[in-house]
Amino acid sequence: MATRPDDAALYLAQQSGQITALENGQSRPVLDLSGRLVNNAEHGLLGLAFSPDGSKLYVHFSAAGSGDTTLEEYAFTNGQADVASRRLVFTAPDLQYNHNGGDLTFGPDGNLYLALGDGGGANDEGSGHAPEGNGQSLTTVLGKIIRIDPRPTQAAQYRIPPDNPFATGGGSPEIWVYGLRNPWRFSFDRQTDDVWIADVGQNAYEEVNLVPFASAAGSNFGWPLQEGAHDFRGGAAAGSTVLPIHETTHADGNCAITGGYVYRGTRIPDLVGSYLYTDYCRPVIAAIQVLDGQVVVARDLGVSATQIASFGQDNGGELYVISQSEGVFRIDPA
Repeated sequence: MATRPDDAALYLAQQSGQITALENGQSRPVLDLSGRLVNNAEHGLLGLAFSPDGSKLYVHFSAAGSGDTTLEEYAFTNGQADVASRRLVFTAPDLQYNHNGGDLTFGPDGNLYLALGDGGGANDEGSGHAPEGNGQSLTTVLGKIIRIDPRPTQAAQYRIPPDNPFATGGGSPEIWVYGLRNPWRFSFDRQTDDVWIADVGQNAYEEVNLVPFASAAGSNFGWPLQEGAHDFRGGAAAGSTVLPIHETTHADGNCAITGGYVYRGTRIPDLVGSYLYTDYCRPVIAAIQVLDGQVVVARDLGVSATQIASFGQDNGGELYVISQSEGVFRIDPA
């Protein structure tokens, strides 16, 4: 789900390729990509974002035929995406059917951020995976969150922000942070700019990562050397990996974390400052509160839905839950 500045509508991306605007109890079509993508397993329309001025719509989807990550730009006028204005911004190869990441958002600095999984399969190994794992390889954008300036130049479809950690060499210049398995959902705290990354684990742990925006660039979150805070492929050297601020375990019925947002709305004062998340297999909405870099509150909120694929945040900071089986819900005061 995405919003535009000074626009009351909520824009919902469906995995099958349709983008719909929801407003005043009514829906209207905005863009249909269903004929241009593959929709199965973890492929499909995976992310959407509006430029900070609302004049352009960006979409991330799995291209028909190849399944490759595809990022496109559309001019947005009169509540519609202008299909004739379509511009290809960025592509990345698809290796296996899963771990496609997908979250797409503009950051506090006005740059565009895209989360990409490690390429799929298991253990971050196999065809197309670097010996050290794509999460640790600095020559691929897979297993990363990338940061680009989507404005084209005469020579390229996008620009590299000069403060990207590898902008001048040493790695793929698009990389912003690395060591991720499948960062399906991440967000920026709209008050503090802190970066929250929910990374889907393999067989044992799901993780929530928290880093200040000002010092996030170049952070290594450990995969596949570690799954969460635990050794996976030999473990990381002390001090080289950003450890999760919070973990959940598969022993409790979890299987794939769905990250959300820090609540900054006004309808539920006691929830302000809490980060909300859930799990696709244990879909109870949970919240954590952090003080001085430590989790001081971790609790279920007592509400749930099935097959929760994402959260949304409107222009007022109120939060929404997006269920693939039940629809779109707003989180309201009890």
